[in-house]
Amino acid sequence: MIRIHDLATNEIIDKEMTDAEYAKYQADLLPAPSTEDEQKAQADKAALLAKLGISADEAKLLLS
Repeated sequence: MIRIHDLATNEIIDKEMTDAEYAKYQADLLPAPSTEDEQKAQADKAALLAKLGISADEAKLLLS
């Protein structure tokens, strides 16, 4: 079921999902697939930050 709330009229409508809406809902529940390359890059980044002794936020400040 989908609940639609029209803020202009304060009307609330409950309706069944269409097949397309349900498929999108199901897809949104799944975690985004990550490749081995992405996992390796994240691990390398974490290792470098640990080696430098800084957080990701601190690295962003340095690069801005």
